[in-house]
Amino acid sequence: MEENMKLATVEDTVEYRLFLIPDEPRDAEKHKEILQKYIERIMTQFAPMLVQYIWQNQPFNLKYKPEKGGVPAHIFGVTKFGDNIEDEWLIVYIVKQITKEFPELVARIEDNDGEFLLIEAADYLPKWLDPENSANRVFFYHGELCIIPAPRTPGAVSWLPTAPPTIPQALNIISTHPEKILASESVRAAVNRRIRGYPEKIQASLHRAHCFLPAGIVAVLKQRPRLVAAGVQAFYLRDPIDLRACRVFKTFLPETRIMTSVTFTKCLYAQLMQQRFMPDRRSGYKLPPPAHPQHRAHELGMKLAHGFEILCSKCSPHFSDSKKCPVTASPLWAGFLDSLKKNDYFKGLIEGSSQYQERLEMAKNYFQLSVNRPESSLAMSPGEEILTLLQTLPFDIEELKKEEANLPPEDDDQWLDLSPDQLDQLLQEAAGKKEPEEPVAKEKEHYDLTQVSKSMKAFISKVSTHKGAELPRDPSETPVTFDADSFLNYFDKILGPRPPESDSDDQDEEDFESLESDDDLDFETQESGEEASVKGTLDDLKSYMAQMDRELAHTSIGKSFATQKQMESVAQATKSNSDEDDSGAGGAVMTPVDVDLNLVSNILESYSSQAGLAGPASNLLQSMGVQLPDNTDPRPASKPAKD
Repeated sequence: MEENMKLATVEDTVEYRLFLIPDEPRDAEKHKEILQKYIERIMTQFAPMLVQYIWQNQPFNLKYKPEKGGVPAHIFGVTKFGDNIEDEWLIVYIVKQITKEFPELVARIEDNDGEFLLIEAADYLPKWLDPENSANRVFFYHGELCIIPAPRTPGAVSWLPTAPPTIPQALNIISTHPEKILASESVRAAVNRRIRGYPEKIQASLHRAHCFLPAGIVAVLKQRPRLVAAGVQAFYLRDPIDLRACRVFKTFLPETRIMTSVTFTKCLYAQLMQQRFMPDRRSGYKLPPPAHPQHRAHELGMKLAHGFEILCSKCSPHFSDSKKCPVTASPLWAGFLDSLKKNDYFKGLIEGSSQYQERLEMAKNYFQLSVNRPESSLAMSPGEEILTLLQTLPFDIEELKKEEANLPPEDDDQWLDLSPDQLDQLLQEAAGKKEPEEPVAKEKEHYDLTQVSKSMKAFISKVSTHKGAELPRDPSETPVTFDADSFLNYFDKILGPRPPESDSDDQDEEDFESLESDDDLDFETQESGEEASVKGTLDDLKSYMAQMDRELAHTSIGKSFATQKQMESVAQATKSNSDEDDSGAGGAVMTPVDVDLNLVSNILESYSSQAGLAGPASNLLQSMGVQLPDNTDPRPASKPAKD
């Protein structure tokens, strides 16, 4: 039996806050009552969409948060989305829609990476916006993304604070100048593209598969479909201690297994499928041979059963009864149920019918998790919830077996094995390309390697600072010019002014220090004097580079560069003469290096060494719009190692 160490995961978390636009002073209790009403209205309105959704770790939820530290009272929610990034973007869609349906609310959302909405739209942000000044500037209002601008000079705009605004300042700006804070169309389009397709996309994110499961798990999942996420996570994050409980099953016996249909999210299904696992012989779980038509259903059921057994093994069957308080005991339940009926949640079903009761149970579960969340100390763990259902939920194994003949068909899981072309298309869509490029026949493919050299030169010539460099995305853009004054000014800003006196008597070090700062230049002289100073500085730099070239010419480093072919005869003659010359490399005729050839060959060598995987060469070239073909040349056979 496999006993893997528990996988290391990062608890990716998204936080969302809803503020009421300030319109009139209110006392704390009145404000709390208003916000509580908004929570009830929001959760009721979005119940039809969210009640059947399977969250990776935690659901979308809202609660009242009192005023603290200068932040006014507001509606707050936090969700751990773990490995399923779609949970986070679904929440972005929900929050955006809330501000559209309730225009008096302003929303702010961020995750453990910070302003992830700005990260998504990084290619379209204004130059002044960076992580240092983005705090409390990004909001949703009236269903649109808003960015509170910063004044170019302090005090230039009376209604804009010079520093990042506080939450009260931001709310006041949004309420008084809503038309001036709307994010640019390109920024909004980048975020909208990421949430495009919701709420229909929710159904597309699900995957239905047949599983051979113990009857107890089948009964639990019929009442609580969302518990499949906890079961998958328990198996996916198992450790040797967890697997001790699965040597001999006590809760979910293998002899009670029946075939059933289970609904996963694609993320959960992939997590379950992509792990190889062999059960302990003592567990009683045996798999048919791989060629068996139901091998996959048996394998999925075996893995899921291990996850549920692990969950139940972590809690005592005699846990506190204080956690078993029914949902209907909450004072908010009656009003919540009335709101559901007014919003036609039950779709005209007869009260007391099986379908009505099924939707009612789902509504209770949704209410418990998203509206009336108990404190963590009182909340049931998934294992406790499973054991409670097993104790209170009657089920007949024979009746469940009769359903095997009428199971819905499985969904196709070919999306797990994407071809390279399909993967490229997904990456292009994620990067913002609306339409995939037309495939090109192999015999018509033409790759211009001179484009690699041109793009790299354009990249080197781009303006760069300690914050990074700009990438030339469009090969047809105008050429980039080199500004010597800007180049020296960047050195001055980054390295600081030159010290008045040098501690070293070495002439070379003094000359290099003169390049680190331009304080000694007289900026009050005539323009001709400035040009002469800059020219002299650049001449000094060229002389040092030439001296370094001469010193490296006959070293192993120098010989590693390819030179221009038309200079080969001169280089050979120079080499024969240099052997007889006592002055060494100093008297040799320098052979120009073929810069383009060296650049392209080194990049291709780096690209080839990636063996089709992601790496620095492919990432850099792709960011510049250069696509290279796969290396189809046969690799030379490796030489046997010498003894």
